[in-house]
Formats: sequence, C-alpha cells, structure tokens
Amino acid sequence: MINKVILVGNVGADPEIRSLESGVKTARVRLATTERFYNRQTNETTEQTEWHTVIFWRGLADVVDKYVRKGSQIYVEGSLHYRDWQGSDGQRHFATEITASELKLLGRRTEGGQSQPQQYGSQPSQPQYARQPEPQYTAPQYPQPTPAPMPTPQPVAPAVAPIEDDDLPF
Repeated sequence: MINKVILVGNVGADPEIRSLESGVKTARVRLATTERFYNRQTNETTEQTEWHTVIFWRGLADVVDKYVRKGSQIYVEGSLHYRDWQGSDGQRHFATEITASELKLLGRRTEGGQSQPQQYGSQPSQPQYARQPEPQYTAPQYPQPTPAPMPTPQPVAPAVAPIEDDDLPF
C-alpha cells in the first residue's frame, strides 16, 4: 500500500513551532497550492487554491523554524493522515494533515548568490537535516566489439535432379 503526498506551494503564515514535554520539536505549516484552469468558451483563466496543513517533526521542524517564513515556496513529500477529537464544547472535530518526510526550500538565494533548492528529509543514510552532495555517476566504458567478417555465400547444389521432358507423363 502507498500513502504518499507531494506538494509544491507557498506558506500562508509563519510556522507554528512547539516542543512536546519530551523535548521533541514539531512545526505546523499552512501551505497553499494553486491550480490554473483555462476556459475555452470564455477565454478566461481561473485559479483554484487549496490549503493544506503540513506537520514537521524533529530535525525537519528545526529546519522549518530556521528557514521557513510566510511567503516561502517549499516542496514537501509526506503521507496523508486524518484525525478527529471531541472539543471542549462537545462537538466532534476533524482534520486532514500531511506528515512531512522530506522538505526542499525553493526560490531562495544562497550565500553565493546562486538560486538552488535545499533538500531536507529522511533518507536512510543521512541525518534528516543535512544536505549531502549529489553523487556523480559516470557510465562504464566498454570496448566496442569488432564485427566478425561475413562468410562469402557458396552456391548451393539442387537437392533434386532436374526433370527432363521425357520423364513427364503427358
């Protein structure tokens, strides 16, 4: 089974940062994604914006706390979760949230002046908040085989002796 969500959008407000009693840090971000639709009949483009609640834990929450602000453009990978609870007023409340497993900061300038996305996430051999350089891959070079010379065709002798006119019954 797969439960995977990928979003690219803009942060609508500064993140809400909290620390649990155990010391684990969490961050809650409201993320807006916008789709554009073109109506051929009216020749107009309309936009539809959806708001998503994204929850970041531990190292990703630290990154969000340091670098994400209202208006930041981010790329998020995670999983979809539903929860419900009974409010103090006795009413039942429902929430749909994305629990983030990967984060990329988009659209920001780095110290060197280059625009480059920063990636943070849960890769097996890396800490969640460390960015590792991309591995360089070079395809192996194999020697090219030299084609074998084609054999010259030899004339083939007929398998049956030719029929003479005298052998025909009519």
